[in-house]
Amino acid sequence: MFDPKGDIGMQERHLILLSLGLMLMVVIPVIALTLFFFWRYRATNTKATYAPTWAHSTPIEIVVWTIPCVIVAFLGVLIWRTTHSLDPYRPLDSHVAPVRVQVVALNWKWLFIYPDYGIAAVNQLVIPTGTPIDFELTADSIMNSFFIPRLGSQVYAMAGMQTQLHLIADVPGVYAGQSSAYSGSGFSDMHFQTKAMSNIEFRQWVQQAKASPLKLSRDGYRALAQPSNGYAPTVYAAVDPSLFQAVLNQYMTMPKAGEFCGSVLPSLRPLPSAPRANLPHL
Repeated sequence: MFDPKGDIGMQERHLILLSLGLMLMVVIPVIALTLFFFWRYRATNTKATYAPTWAHSTPIEIVVWTIPCVIVAFLGVLIWRTTHSLDPYRPLDSHVAPVRVQVVALNWKWLFIYPDYGIAAVNQLVIPTGTPIDFELTADSIMNSFFIPRLGSQVYAMAGMQTQLHLIADVPGVYAGQSSAYSGSGFSDMHFQTKAMSNIEFRQWVQQAKASPLKLSRDGYRALAQPSNGYAPTVYAAVDPSLFQAVLNQYMTMPKAGEFCGSVLPSLRPLPSAPRANLPHL
């Protein structure tokens, strides 16, 4: 996080260091003065002023209240502004069209779908530099935390819900991505490489991905979604265009006519032979 390679990461590092510096402006003088008073007014120092009836000093009151109030007010304004400017849902300002990536947190691997290119990858995220990346995130089962420390913010991926994140990589390189929240026995293997490359190299990678012999159908997804550890990076030349929405909707209750919010899609997984009343739409 302290060696960011993207604009969001740079802003967050600046915010952390600035906030730390402001808070240390209070903490360090307090610690130093505490030690000084211990030493100055120790019992064996007969040269120190002895004032047993002293109880109030207006100058000291002004100093000890004014400085913290000013710092707290400054931090409040700073946090208010950065909370909005670094909102993960806020699209990044750029003259370059963003690349959309749909992220599905599986047990225990990451699926990345590129809906604009019709390709997908597992445990490997490839992005162009200087281009905003528009992430849409969900999870197949338990909650996970999507995090690429050198690019910036982390966001949770939750089953039945869609969250968003906007990041950008300014420098080519390979950056570690991970789930930053414990999510079960395979958590330690739930990491991936983020490869940031030039726009030309990215388009070459897309063409290479389209030449892959693998395609991700719904049947393929059901096999992929089975829990596993240490899944090798895999690229798919084609992916079911409704897969992400189907993963997102799989825990919705059985819709009634005219009551479903969004597109009605075929079930992601086959229903049991003897479904019970109010059974989730699996």
